[in-house]
Amino acid sequence: MKPELSHEIELTPAFHDLDPMDIVWHGHYVKYLEIARCALLAQYGYDYPQMRESGYAWPIVDMRLKYVGSATFGQPLRIRAEISEWENRLRIEYRISDVASGRVLTKAHTIQVAVDLATREMQYVCPAVLWQRLGVVPA
Repeated sequence: MKPELSHEIELTPAFHDLDPMDIVWHGHYVKYLEIARCALLAQYGYDYPQMRESGYAWPIVDMRLKYVGSATFGQPLRIRAEISEWENRLRIEYRISDVASGRVLTKAHTIQVAVDLATREMQYVCPAVLWQRLGVVPA
């Protein structure tokens, strides 16, 4: 049985996030994913400072976004982040939706890999510290 490894946040786009068309500029969605990812990882005590303390960097090596609808100034958004893979890489799925209607505006995922900070070598199996923090057992 797969554990539930998710977290939701809410945020409201600021005026400075808009593009000339008065909608949220597409590049700001990456920032929104980062905010949700940090909140998710902090929930497990393994946000970026704890990653560094454990001896690993976790660079993003792949990011995909599918824009379904547009967000606007002042529109409350819900961002759900869920860890879907943790054995060989850290894959997080995202869904950005309108709080009022529940309508999905953006779907995305990121993939991060562990890199040993001492040797700068990529790890092909996620380090045990990740599994311990998430409370999962390696397959």
